[in-house]
Amino acid sequence: MNALAGKHIVLGLSGGVACYKSAELARLLVKAGATVQVVMTEAAAQFITPVTMQALTGRSVYTSQWDAREGNNMAHINLSRAADAILIAPCSADFIARLVQGRADELLSLLCLARPLQQVPLLLAPAMNREMWAHPATQRNLAQVAQDGARVLGVGCGEQACGETGDGRMLEPGEIMEELAAFFTPQRLAGQRVLITAGPTFEAIDPVRGITNLSSGKMGFAIARAARAAGAEVTLVAGPVHLPTPRGVRRIDVRSARNMLAAVEGQAPEATIFIATAAVADWRPAHSAEHKIKKDGSGMPPPLAFVENPDILAQVAASERARAGALYCVGFAAESEHLLAHASAKRVRKGVPLLVGNIGPATFGQDDNALLLIDDQGHRELPRASKDELARQLVAEIAARCPPAPPR
Repeated sequence: MNALAGKHIVLGLSGGVACYKSAELARLLVKAGATVQVVMTEAAAQFITPVTMQALTGRSVYTSQWDAREGNNMAHINLSRAADAILIAPCSADFIARLVQGRADELLSLLCLARPLQQVPLLLAPAMNREMWAHPATQRNLAQVAQDGARVLGVGCGEQACGETGDGRMLEPGEIMEELAAFFTPQRLAGQRVLITAGPTFEAIDPVRGITNLSSGKMGFAIARAARAAGAEVTLVAGPVHLPTPRGVRRIDVRSARNMLAAVEGQAPEATIFIATAAVADWRPAHSAEHKIKKDGSGMPPPLAFVENPDILAQVAASERARAGALYCVGFAAESEHLLAHASAKRVRKGVPLLVGNIGPATFGQDDNALLLIDDQGHRELPRASKDELARQLVAEIAARCPPAPPR
């Protein structure tokens, strides 16, 4: 299940131009299956109307502690008790200061103060000018609200509405969604260091041509996102793909199979789990031309010789740490036919405890997939679903199989 499905989120908006992002955030939360109750400060209503937020959430917006809709006239009590989490996005410098001081002179700060500390988490997505963000008073206040139990999600860096550039932008709605989903996800991989390969490799024939495949990298990136949400430290070695880096994931971009092997060899000694989702080219041209190979009018391509690429998964699985059980290896097999037979044979050949198979032509570039899990006990199918959902299921399967995280 999606970690946000069925959750009741109080989405608080304090004053700031980043309120425009809160509309998209509310839409994404509803799409993920959460119910969203918006509470706005008077300042927030100067940037976006309550009508907009009501239309997106399907719920009336609260703006005043004197709202008479509540039977007991205690909106600050009722709204906080019903919440699975309170998320303030945007959270202005002024509102952070209000939280530190325990101010309770308007509804949003009042319900934050009245929330049951042990039952209702408070998450803050700050948004402000770069100088305000860097000011010692703001940094002191951020440290204090964190000490008081709030989760500060951090800020983005870039162009700001004032025309300046730097830290202080509110995170993008998708980034906040990742943080919120991770907050509600069981930390099955806490303490684990996960190394993942994803996407295709590109083997150059000349400066403009090469050999590659149809892998989009979406499955590997989804697994990286799910592993990080489950508490792991994640390093993602990515072939040439056009995908944003999952929040909180360290990314290393590579191009060829040999580039990927070098990156993996550099990271594997620190990893506890290795998940090889990348579709690595089996062969590469023996020689890459220095300049573009031109047609000669004969109608025939120039002769090309090929050599076999290194087998990254097999090399890692044969390492001393993997053989000793300190590195749990998971392989992937993209087949076009006879999936169970080919994937089972590959698992034995590579020497890995778990191999995940799929039919490549049925999933390359798409947002959904179906997986076949094969281990010593047999095989089990994960029916077709979104790659994000399958990634969450796969992470749970890996967590149940791999050794506990070693002490730091």
